[in-house]
Amino acid sequence: MIPIPVHVRGACPHDCPDTCGWQVTVEDGRATKLAGDPEHPYSRGTLCAKVNRYLDRVYADERVLHPLRRVGPKGSGQFERVSWETALREIAAGLTERIDRHGGETVLPFSYMGTQGLLQGSGAGDRFFGRIGATQLVRAVCASTGSTGVAQAIGTNVGIMPHEIRHARFIVLWGTNTIVTNVHLWPFIREARAAGAQVVVIDPAATRTARSADWHVQPLPGTDTALAMGLMHVIVRDGLQDAEYLEQHATGFDDFAERLDEFTPERVAATCGLRADEIVRLAHAYAASPASCIRLLVGMEHRAAGAETFRTIAYLPVVTGAWRHRGGGLLFLTAGLHWDAMNVEPLQRVDLVSADTRSVNMIQVGRALTDATQEPPITAMIVHGANPVVTMPNQALTIEGLMRDDLLTVVHEQFLTDTARYADYVLPATTQVEHLDLMWSWGHDVIAVNRPAIDPVGEAVSTTEFFRRLSSAMGLEDAYLHLSDDEMLDIAMDSDGFRGMEITRERLEGEGWARLDSERGPTPFADGGFPTDDGRCAFVVPVASAALDRDERWPLHLISAKGSLRFLNSSYAHVPWHLRAEGELPVALNPEDAAERGIADGDRVDVVNARGSVAATARLGDVRRGVVALPSGWARGAEGTSANVLTPDGLSDAGGGGDFHDAFVEVMPAPASVPEESAGAEGRARGSAVGSGAEQRRWIPATVEDLRSRRVEP
Repeated sequence: MIPIPVHVRGACPHDCPDTCGWQVTVEDGRATKLAGDPEHPYSRGTLCAKVNRYLDRVYADERVLHPLRRVGPKGSGQFERVSWETALREIAAGLTERIDRHGGETVLPFSYMGTQGLLQGSGAGDRFFGRIGATQLVRAVCASTGSTGVAQAIGTNVGIMPHEIRHARFIVLWGTNTIVTNVHLWPFIREARAAGAQVVVIDPAATRTARSADWHVQPLPGTDTALAMGLMHVIVRDGLQDAEYLEQHATGFDDFAERLDEFTPERVAATCGLRADEIVRLAHAYAASPASCIRLLVGMEHRAAGAETFRTIAYLPVVTGAWRHRGGGLLFLTAGLHWDAMNVEPLQRVDLVSADTRSVNMIQVGRALTDATQEPPITAMIVHGANPVVTMPNQALTIEGLMRDDLLTVVHEQFLTDTARYADYVLPATTQVEHLDLMWSWGHDVIAVNRPAIDPVGEAVSTTEFFRRLSSAMGLEDAYLHLSDDEMLDIAMDSDGFRGMEITRERLEGEGWARLDSERGPTPFADGGFPTDDGRCAFVVPVASAALDRDERWPLHLISAKGSLRFLNSSYAHVPWHLRAEGELPVALNPEDAAERGIADGDRVDVVNARGSVAATARLGDVRRGVVALPSGWARGAEGTSANVLTPDGLSDAGGGGDFHDAFVEVMPAPASVPEESAGAEGRARGSAVGSGAEQRRWIPATVEDLRSRRVEP
């Protein structure tokens, strides 16, 4: 008998603003096709280059399908297969012994949005970790800093909905590579262009999006606050502000306007590395179009003054009154709509967490794992939906912590990732087509249910099932620790918000998705009413220095952004066909900077600073003078270094985010071999923690003279 195909609706799990709807075709228990859902109102039947081959990931030979126990040194990737019963018994014993000795805070959870679903995502273990009194993880690596900054201005990070950008007539894509990282927004932008809109990209790099725009403005990295102030200086100087809107819906603008006098086009041009006339032209063009829209995403926030930058940019549509017009204003995040609608408190159970429980910011996980003065010490770490070795800054310090023999590390994963190689136990995780989830979005207003299309492959289990099993192994029988996925979905859907929108579980499972209502409509702040304490936008003068302190050894500003069509953070970085398609790890260099260093296109180079070095292949072009770009999340092989070996792990000014885009480097031609003695003591110590062999060279210059001795004159 020929099997009858079954079509199952779901949604993409990745940490991406698009959260695409999809349909899985199943024949005889095997998923045979995955395609975009043509009826989904945002993704409209298309998927990205990564997800088009998602089923290859599901059935990949490299996938972890059985519990593994480490048998070799940490980081060696040497494991043996064991049963779930054995793994859980030994893990439970190890956790219990450590908790009895040090208390629950000795356990550190680590998770992020390897899947961003409500059930299987970063908070899937919250009830378990609250029950045992574990250290709390501050998950603030993305969006929190920018959201805080925008909310400081207008009280929320939710502006217009993405599909409304089709009504804009002047679109500023500020620090976002839309075609690569937000591909389904681009068709709406094309609709706006067809109706006469002009598209401007503000980005130091000549990204795919910049090359497709009408106008590309290339400021130096980290100077966006000064640029925003310069634009407002011109707008106010030339009488282009909406004085009535400011009078009715803003506070503090008079004092703010006085400070604008300092940000002349000439001064801002010198700070940003632009021409003064370009700043004036951009200010005039932005203010001249009533329906001007600024699109922000999260890339620019990863700086010491990231919140201030986002707050300052958020003032622009208030100054011009762009909020009055459909398509005008600010387009940023939409997650607030989803979290307001879902019933999450019974699932998170924050009441289980004591007010004095220790917390660790995920950006500084390396510090937490290597701090010998901590009391109690962290002696166990449970990782799911995350790959901190590659995705967190200061990579060498993270690896140094994971190398500790006394640290019990458990990783629930689909592949043997960079982090999993340092684990004591690796437990097999389901993929999106194998489990139930409720898929919220931070990039649009469509919520979806993801139904499992096939049974789990091998012995893989969902994240929720992993924590149910671990709870049982530790003798924890509290009912809230053993809720089934169906029960959790019912709880999440039990909200006044969903009832008011007539969104039920049955509707979601039948239709696959539902659009959330935005109470404020397409012009949310046309009449003011910002969700601040007084309903007005609060203007605050920026205080951060316009320029970052620099060490003369590291003259080039590093951009480590999401720039690959085939990787997302570190997802797909371990899938062979994506690696083959991408080729060597590239570093983008300005041709003039490259010529000064004797570097030609295609040369092997070392990207270095005091933290370490990354071997890469030079690609000339795409960045302005004084800037280099490495793709984030991409390590060179199973033991390789990534861009994050070069990045700092300090915190931003607000929101708990990091400053890892405030990184400076030098790029040197790679010699055939580098003697061990050429590295300083610090370099040798850190180098031993990251990989081994010629492909993972760890040359760190001790002095400026060391750098110059390596430089080949053109």
